[in-house]
Amino acid sequence: MHHIIPVLTGGHVVCQLDSVYLKRTVILDVFCPPHLLQRETINLLVMNDGQDAEELNLRETLEALHGSQKIEPVLVVAVHSSAARLQEYGIAGIPDFKGRGALAADYTDFIIKELLPFLQTEIGKPFNGTRAIAGCSLGGLTAFDIAWNHGDLFDVAGVFSGAFWWRKKDLNDGYTEDDRIMYQVVRESRSAAKIKFWLMAGTEDEKADRNNNYIIDSIDDTIDIVKELMRKGYNRPEDVFYYEMVGGQHNTESWARAFPAFLSWAFGRKMFL
Repeated sequence: MHHIIPVLTGGHVVCQLDSVYLKRTVILDVFCPPHLLQRETINLLVMNDGQDAEELNLRETLEALHGSQKIEPVLVVAVHSSAARLQEYGIAGIPDFKGRGALAADYTDFIIKELLPFLQTEIGKPFNGTRAIAGCSLGGLTAFDIAWNHGDLFDVAGVFSGAFWWRKKDLNDGYTEDDRIMYQVVRESRSAAKIKFWLMAGTEDEKADRNNNYIIDSIDDTIDIVKELMRKGYNRPEDVFYYEMVGGQHNTESWARAFPAFLSWAFGRKMFL
């Protein structure tokens, strides 16, 4: 069988996957670790908003961390979003107050039922290491939601400036903090998924301060999701790592600076004495 993805030889390849669920052709940027041995453990990272891979310095960061042996070999699949991003991203089955995220369940199905099997077939061997999914902003919220509901398939969720504000009501329509959808999903889940969370927020992510407590909403919302996870039985820092970037803004430049920290945390090479 001819494989599109050069797993053992390493490198970067762009490929396409026709999705039944999304009714579109999905572009994938795939970054393979160099010099992977036949029987070596393969780790996986699925990244939302893959069209931003270049601005996130994904290739250079991976090459540097692999070259210095700071991380285990990880295959990164950057999934490009489409013009329907605001519909495909979000929380599966629960659109926000503007009806956005109506196709989030279809995107989840694409990741679970199409992308992962495609990668498995391409590689010809199981992902027997850490399996992570990550994203920035709304892509981060989506990564969290997919991981939360599929702890059997993912071990780690990485969220950069996550859109945890995603809500059922407009701020001017009797909104309370309980209207934030992801918090409700976590709170009402019967059991906690066996996954770990890496959550980042920047001190200059935004200016908004809904509750006038002199803390921007991005930080408030991220800290609140940490609290929800801890109420669910997760522990810090073993299960939940929160990174507050001083001066961090809501852009790819800040997320690119945070990316090495996430990769090192999720896929750090184990040192044996």
